[in-house]
Amino acid sequence: MSEAFYAQLTPLNDFMAITEAQSFTPLPNDWHIVVTDVLGSTQAIAAGRYKEVNVLGAASIVALLNLAGSIDIPFIFGGDGASLAIPPSLLAPARTALAGLRRLANQRYELDLRTGIVPVADLRAAGQDVCVARLPLAEHYTQAMFSGGIAYAEDLIKDPARNRAYLIAASDDPDAPDLSGLECRWQDVPSRHGEIISLLVMATGSEADERAATMRMVLAAIQSSFGSDSDYHPLAVGQLQATLQPAGLRAEAILRSPTAFGARLSYQAKVWLMILMIRLYRTYEHLLGRPPWWDRYRSHAFTTTDYKKYDDTLRMVLAGSSEQRHKLEALLEAQYQAGHLIYGLHSTDRAILTCLVFERMGRQVHFVDGADGGYALAARALKERMAGATNTNHP
Repeated sequence: MSEAFYAQLTPLNDFMAITEAQSFTPLPNDWHIVVTDVLGSTQAIAAGRYKEVNVLGAASIVALLNLAGSIDIPFIFGGDGASLAIPPSLLAPARTALAGLRRLANQRYELDLRTGIVPVADLRAAGQDVCVARLPLAEHYTQAMFSGGIAYAEDLIKDPARNRAYLIAASDDPDAPDLSGLECRWQDVPSRHGEIISLLVMATGSEADERAATMRMVLAAIQSSFGSDSDYHPLAVGQLQATLQPAGLRAEAILRSPTAFGARLSYQAKVWLMILMIRLYRTYEHLLGRPPWWDRYRSHAFTTTDYKKYDDTLRMVLAGSSEQRHKLEALLEAQYQAGHLIYGLHSTDRAILTCLVFERMGRQVHFVDGADGGYALAARALKERMAGATNTNHP
């Protein structure tokens, strides 16, 4: 019964339901929270390695989804890491997979993917309940939402004084985790309106009703500033193009192929040839007057992007103009100064995609972030404001 918990939850009907406490159901006490993040991600991003950072965040999700098989588990991609919840039956194999992934991150990227697992029971003992909800976005993709406890679990994993019982060390085992489905084959997607904004907002009121009201106000402000979902969605179907640039395929090839140069080159060449054949086949279908398969696939990919989610922090990637961003930023700053919320954002001119594709026209998810740092740099701005709020309140 515990394994089927998440799959059996009544789905939400609308994203606005995240502001209602009754939308969330407590996780079973025997489940565990998995937290991953790239240590030194800010420095790696400054060195132009944001794609590698994003790939590692997505890799921790695909490794556990491949372990889970038919077991439905909730997850949220955070740019430089991820948060997931797993049942007890996956605990031991998840430790092994994450230890192997940490070793791969060190070997292939020379990055440290910090990984840890915190029992839900430990969080509840500390007064931190963890609840979850599911919001279907497409036939083959459901977005998880979390409420309570996730930020505390992240703090535990990152705190050297408290994380010893939860951290997972890199493995010496040569067996790598199963990363089947992990793909990074889209070109960067330019904003239709000039900017791509990676936005994080955390309500800070002491009462749940107050925090819910703040979040409703923020969502209304986003709609007022940017329009409807179709107006600010960071992607458009016609913009989705697979890359033929070797540099664009390198991050995937480095992580998923054997270390030998020839094997890596062969992996990258096979992906390149597959993309070229798709382009040629698309031209052939156009000549026959048939609706191209590629266009159907791009529409499918568009509907399975995770551009808005919630884990007590609203996480969104929006397409907009600088004027729209300034309008929203002014409201957020006023609410921050009033003590109602903390926020961070990062703007760039394009979005990047890191994808998990288990079935080409079926189960998949496309993680979208702003290029050049996106969520990771927005998180840094949020933490700086959080420190500023703490210093203001406690001189």
